[in-house]
Amino acid sequence: MIDLKALREDPERFICGARDKGIDVDIGRLVELDAKRREALTRQESARAEQKRVSKEVGPQLGKLKGQLKKADDQNRAEIEAQIAVLEQRPAELKRLIQEAEAEVAEIDGPFQELLLHVPLPADESVPRGASAEDNVELRRWSPDGFDPTTSFESQRGFSPKTHLDLVESLGLVDFKRAVKVGGTRHYSLVGDGLRLHEAVLRFALDVITEEQGFTPMSVPVLVREECMIGTGFFPEGRPQAYQVDEESRGAGQDLYLTGTGEVGLMGLHADEILNAEQLPIKIATRSTCFRREAGAAGRDTAGLYRIHQFDKVEQVVICKADAEEERAHHANMITTVESILQRLALPYRLLQCCTGDLGSKNADMIDVECWMPGRGELDGDDRPLGDWGETHSASRLHDYQCRRLNLRYRDADRTTTFCWSLNNTVIASPRILVPLLELHQQSDGSIAIPEVLQPYMGGRASIPSGG
Repeated sequence: MIDLKALREDPERFICGARDKGIDVDIGRLVELDAKRREALTRQESARAEQKRVSKEVGPQLGKLKGQLKKADDQNRAEIEAQIAVLEQRPAELKRLIQEAEAEVAEIDGPFQELLLHVPLPADESVPRGASAEDNVELRRWSPDGFDPTTSFESQRGFSPKTHLDLVESLGLVDFKRAVKVGGTRHYSLVGDGLRLHEAVLRFALDVITEEQGFTPMSVPVLVREECMIGTGFFPEGRPQAYQVDEESRGAGQDLYLTGTGEVGLMGLHADEILNAEQLPIKIATRSTCFRREAGAAGRDTAGLYRIHQFDKVEQVVICKADAEEERAHHANMITTVESILQRLALPYRLLQCCTGDLGSKNADMIDVECWMPGRGELDGDDRPLGDWGETHSASRLHDYQCRRLNLRYRDADRTTTFCWSLNNTVIASPRILVPLLELHQQSDGSIAIPEVLQPYMGGRASIPSGG
């Protein structure tokens, strides 16, 4: 949620911010509703203050006038009765004014809050302007010794690569057919070493973020209330991508939602809290199962392990002070962590600075990390993929956007309260990461070389032999 005070002072900044992100929201209407709401609230509070004053003064005045009335002659009686009528009428009139103002605020509040939830956080000035992911800017890339993504896999390794779909079939690592029978399209069942490799890469990433980076590991609910999805900024824009569990119509309270990232649970744990400044930064991580409907997605990505409905992810979250320099330092550390993991897995990658049009509502800045995948991209004359980059990680700075919606604050030494700032990052997501892992570490005999850092999690084995 954006800062209303900042919106009132500079609405044009938010109008431009929404336009840069390609988000259609009537900020002019929001400013108008805000002014009307504030005016009604002012009338309401003024009438309440008058009501409080009158309630203290009217009683004694009425008592005095009624005492005078008993002794009044016919000439003064009418005047005293008129004064009494005025005093008795004033509380009723104030009550009416308060009720009218309350009704006006209630009428405005619905559309006002709805519009407010749709206003995106303006991107940082450092973020390049652009309409879509096509306008993202490459920052840098890395490849292990002996491999260059700009040169064909076959010319470097001496054999034509198989796609991950071919590899998991030949090695017996995934059963798509039976999983689809159970859950429908875009479901899978990891089998044998397929599951072992999945668990290995997740455990390796969790160990890196907790043992090496000092993040506290936590489990979180993946079935959450709507206010948690709203509070973390995934609703309303992301509602079409979330699975909804209908509980309200069954008389069990309110509907629940399956989360698409552990970030929702990690941030939601601290909603409505006031932390002490000394508690910050909070550095937490989780491994959780994630669910996404992938509504609207189509094409070749829908086959295999790249774009699926259910996956597991190690996510890290930082909750820090409202300090831009500190936030940037945490963001840089997140990127460094991802690069370290991918380098130890010997996976070529590139870093992309996302442009404004590729940022979500809640992001002030976002860096995507893409791995090279030989099984993606355009097809050659023999219908074989030429390879392409595929997104595997994303690290975001959110300023106070989530914390304002979650009412998460901290108290400074001078006892003033300020909204915290937050960041999040995908440490690893699997089985998507298995796509480059399998394709880039395949051997000419059909086996898969296991990166050295994963071998302790795979029983010390150095490869997945051909034949499963």
